[in-house]
Amino acid sequence: MPIVVNLDVMMAKRKMSLNELSEKVDLTLSNLSILKTGKAKAVRFSTLEAICKALNCQPGDILEYVEE
Repeated sequence: MPIVVNLDVMMAKRKMSLNELSEKVDLTLSNLSILKTGKAKAVRFSTLEAICKALNCQPGDILEYVEE
């Protein structure tokens, strides 16, 4: 898939665990894990906004387009 999710990279830069991010954005660990591993088929803007707010980043820091 040409969209790469760099959530794990941003979490590492911010020294934030999956559990901590899950609590801050009010998402279950399983849903956050699906997103983190790139297996998600869609992301709500409200979820993306909450993640960006919690990690103090931009959507482009999390989502990246890579040509196949």
